[in-house]
Amino acid sequence: MFAVKTYLLAVLLALAAVASVESKSWWETASFYQIYPRSFKDSDGDGVGDLKGVTSKLAYLKEIGIDATWLSPFLKSPMADFGYDISNFTDVDPIFGTMEDFEELMEKSKELGVRIILDFVPNHSSDECEWFIKSAARDPEYKDFYVWHPGKIVDGVRRPPNNWVSVFHGSAWEWHEGRQEYYLHQFDKKQPDLNFRNPKVRETMNDVLRFWLEKGVHGFRVDAIYHAFEIEADADGNYPDEPRNDWNNDPEDYGYTQHIYTVDQPETPHLVYEWREILDKFQQDHGGEERVLMVETWSPIDIVVQYYGNSTAEGAQIPFNFQMILYIWEDSDAHQYAKVINNWLTAMPEGRTPNWVVGNHDKNRVGSRFGEDRIDMFNMMILTLPGCSITYNGEEIGMTDVWISWKDTVDPQACNSYEEGYEYRSRDPARTPMQWSDEPNAGFSDGPTTWLPIASNYRQNNVKVQRGISLSHLNIFKQLQALRDEETMRDGDVEAKAFNFDVMGIKRSLRNNYTFITLMNVFDQIMTVNMHDVFDDLPPEFEYVIVTDKSIRRVGDKVWTDKVVLFPKEAVVLKSTVKV
Repeated sequence: MFAVKTYLLAVLLALAAVASVESKSWWETASFYQIYPRSFKDSDGDGVGDLKGVTSKLAYLKEIGIDATWLSPFLKSPMADFGYDISNFTDVDPIFGTMEDFEELMEKSKELGVRIILDFVPNHSSDECEWFIKSAARDPEYKDFYVWHPGKIVDGVRRPPNNWVSVFHGSAWEWHEGRQEYYLHQFDKKQPDLNFRNPKVRETMNDVLRFWLEKGVHGFRVDAIYHAFEIEADADGNYPDEPRNDWNNDPEDYGYTQHIYTVDQPETPHLVYEWREILDKFQQDHGGEERVLMVETWSPIDIVVQYYGNSTAEGAQIPFNFQMILYIWEDSDAHQYAKVINNWLTAMPEGRTPNWVVGNHDKNRVGSRFGEDRIDMFNMMILTLPGCSITYNGEEIGMTDVWISWKDTVDPQACNSYEEGYEYRSRDPARTPMQWSDEPNAGFSDGPTTWLPIASNYRQNNVKVQRGISLSHLNIFKQLQALRDEETMRDGDVEAKAFNFDVMGIKRSLRNNYTFITLMNVFDQIMTVNMHDVFDDLPPEFEYVIVTDKSIRRVGDKVWTDKVVLFPKEAVVLKSTVKV
C-alpha cells in the first residue's frame, strides 16, 4: 500500500511539473535575437543587408536555439537615421526589398518555428512622411499630428520655444518655413515628434500595429517609448525650460539639461497598456500564440517596471532590463554583478517574467565594453538566469567594435555634433556587417563594398570557423541554449550571490530536480571557492556541464562542492550529480 501511495505521489509531482512548464507562454523562457538588417546579410550585392538576406539565414537562428527575432526597421525611410525615420509605416523600403520579400520571410519563419518581432517606432516619423507634409500645410486632419509652436521673440529675433535639447545634438526645435512655426524633434531634425495627446495620432498608430499583426508578426519591440510624451503645454500653449545640469556648459549637448519634461511622463506607460489591449484582442479574435510587446526605455528602474502593467491593466511582457548595460563596467567586481541582477529581481512586480539584455545596436559590443576574455562569461550569465534573454546579432560569435574614421562615420548621433569626441557618440562601430565566413566581405555581401567596413579579423572570427572549434564562442552559446531546455532552467528558483570580490555564482534549483550553478571569476586571480559558503542545500558533488577555453576541466568531470578552482576570467556551469 505504501509503495502504491509513493508511486501516486511521484506521478502527481511529475504531472504538476509538466503543468508548470505548459502553463508558461512561449516567450517566458524564450531566447530572442536582434537582427540589424542593414548588417545581417546582403542578397543582391549592393553592400546593404536586406530581407531576402534575413530569410536565407533563418535556419542559422534555428541552429543556435533562437525562438524569436526582433528586426530593426526595414520600412520606407529616407535613412537619415537608418530606418528609424519612417516615411511609410506600412511599406517596405526598396533598400531592403519588397512586401513580397517580407511575406516570404514570414512563410519561412513559420516553417522553421522562428517567430518575427517588428521594431515599432512610435515617437516620431520622417519629415518626408505624408502625415508631416500635411501637418506642415495645416491640413485640418493632420494639423495637430505633431508638436508645433510659434517660438518666442527675444530682442526682436524669433527663437525656439525653450531650451530643450535633441538627443542628436542642438535644439530640439526646428523652424519650418512653410508653416512658419517650430516643430519638436527629440532626435534628428528629420524625425519630427508625433503628438500622442491627439487621439487621431493614437488611433493611426494603433492601426499600424493591426496592419502588421495581420501580416503574421508575433509582436513588437517599441522604440524609445520614454520619449513618447512631453509635458502638456500650459494655458498659453507654452512649454517650460528644463533645469540645467551644472556639470555641462554646452547648450547644444543633450547632457546640458535635466530631462524632466521630455521623457518619462506619467501618461507614457498607459500608452503601452493601450497597445497591449490591441495585441490581446487580436489574439482573442484570431487565435494562435500570445503576441508580445518589448519596450525600450532607459528610465530609472522604478519607472521601467511600471511598463509591466498595474492592478487594472496589462502592459508590456518585456520592458527591457538595461541594468547590465547601465551598471556593470569593465572593472565591476562580483558584488556589483550580483547587485545588478538582484536589483531587477527585487524591483520586478510579483508574477512577472525577468528579461536580460547586455547589448544592442546602440551600445558598444560586449567584448569591447568588458573585454574579449569575458564574452563567454556574459553569454553564460544571461542564458542561465531565469526568464527570457535578448542577444544582439554577432554577440554569439564574440564580434567586437570596429574603429571607423570620422570621414567614414555615418551615424547622425555622431555626425550632428563635433569631430572631437565622435568616437564616443558614434554607434557605427557596433553595427558593422555580420561575419559569416572567411570569404571576401566576411560572406556578408558579394558586392565590391559594404555600407560600413568589415572587421579586420573576420577571417579568424566568423560563424564558419567557429562551427569547427569545440570551445568557440558560438559552440558554447549553442550549449547554453540547449541547457535552457532543462526543467530547472525553465522553472527553477534563482539566487545570485558573490563569494568574494572576484567570484559570483548563480544557483538554479527546482525541488526533486538537478541543481545548476554558474560560477564566474571576473578578474585575473586563480580562485578557489566553497559553494556551501553562499548556497544552501547543496549535495557534496557536482559535475561540469559547460566549460570554456579557460578551463582545464572537461565536460563530465566531477568536482567536490567545497573546493572548486576557477582560473582567471573562467566561467563554468556545474550540475549536481543527484537530484535535490
